[in-house]
Amino acid sequence: MALSNPKQTVTDARLAALTLPGGGGWISAARKDALARVQTMGLPQRRDEYWKFTRPDTLTDVEAPRAEAFHADEQEIFGDVDRVKIVFVDGVFDPQESSDLAAEGVKIERLAEASSADIHWARDLYGVLETRGQSPVERPLAALNSAAATDGVLIHVTGKASKPINLIYRHESDTSDVMLHHVIKLDAGAELTLLENGPAAARFNDVLEVEVCDGAAFHHVRTQGRDHQRRAATHIFARLGTESAFKSFTMTANGALTRNECIIELLGDDASAHVAGASMGDGDFHDDDTVFVTHDALRCESRQVYKKVLRNGATGVFQGKILVKAGAQKTDGYQISQSLLLDEDSQFLAKPELEIYADDVICSHGSTSGAIDEDAMYYLRARGVPKGIATDLLTLAFLAEAVDEIADTDLQDEIKALLEGWLERRRG
Repeated sequence: MALSNPKQTVTDARLAALTLPGGGGWISAARKDALARVQTMGLPQRRDEYWKFTRPDTLTDVEAPRAEAFHADEQEIFGDVDRVKIVFVDGVFDPQESSDLAAEGVKIERLAEASSADIHWARDLYGVLETRGQSPVERPLAALNSAAATDGVLIHVTGKASKPINLIYRHESDTSDVMLHHVIKLDAGAELTLLENGPAAARFNDVLEVEVCDGAAFHHVRTQGRDHQRRAATHIFARLGTESAFKSFTMTANGALTRNECIIELLGDDASAHVAGASMGDGDFHDDDTVFVTHDALRCESRQVYKKVLRNGATGVFQGKILVKAGAQKTDGYQISQSLLLDEDSQFLAKPELEIYADDVICSHGSTSGAIDEDAMYYLRARGVPKGIATDLLTLAFLAEAVDEIADTDLQDEIKALLEGWLERRRG
């Protein structure tokens, strides 16, 4: 079917401005397939069902909108964690700032180097999970990434990784337009913690494809900020095997536009997937979390926990779906999305969905939006707590359910400290 004229025009202009990277046989075939998907689907428009709450034009324009890099003299996030650092500056790998790419139980390669090979283990995953995630909802920005991303990391986890891997994205150029594509495979019984932090670029398009094989465990903690004008579209595509575990948490602070998509397939019996997010926005802030979890096996569990704190006209969006296929009996699916509106100018837009084709399941979803609890505020003020501090305490309590989804308590404490710092700066 031919694309409508506006969508065709935007798509043709964006593709014409790109220089698609080369590479060996395995990556060239994947990129050509991805380019064909983009041309067929067309880049997103506001009329598309899953973009009606978020304007995609600044993510699809030929040139990235300018975004001034924000610099602050603060302690490095995850700086106290013993980790393998992989640093990208405006999408370019920085070997001087990065660690030696070696860790027990893990093999790490850069996409830019591995793509020159004719055969590679990532051939069976690169663009494959992204392609699976295109149905029933099209995700053309992810396909664009698969076609055009020039770098990223390929991580093969064969055992329990000796230390976390930290992807650090630094933003220096006001006009940087970056696409990175990461592929992670956890063999049976393997375990990895992946940390991500940094604003990355003026405009950032990121794809993470994760294969979690039988009995493996993947832990993911990501912080996004603090550049006020940055724009980002991120995508996680995950496929889970029998008795595997997937946990992902994202903290988003500031940024003109952030769209985080997470698409998970539970294909092995007794698998578990938890995704959570805590967002804090002030003023010209638009944060969109779009999640799609598919249950296609027995006795699987999924949790979606998203909390947003919005003030001074900020906007939060949550679109979450749980799809339970026929035969996926004993499914336990939970979804909650809530916003705390600190003034009357901010808004929260939500679209929770359940689609169930099995009869022996426990699934629930809920979405609420409201202001600070007046009774709790009165209780704190009556005991001498200043209003600003009382507001911060209640805000942190509101976000706690999402932060508690992080398995590592030390990482929980780090995220809580970041949240407290954001609130304190705005109170000050």
